[in-house]
Amino acid sequence: MSEKWHKSSYSAGGGNCVEVAEGPVTGIRDTQNRELGHFDVPAPEWAALVNAVRGR
Repeated sequence: MSEKWHKSSYSAGGGNCVEVAEGPVTGIRDTQNRELGHFDVPAPEWAALVNAVRGR
């Protein structure tokens, strides 16, 4: 997993955000609870989720 975390471009500063670190394995974590860790998903699964949410 890449360790370059970034927030969604849809995050408007409301504080309820998710960060991801994309790579061969994508890490996902809550920005308000980073100390609790993250979970990993295979990159193709992450891409499928993003595409489904975008309606593609």
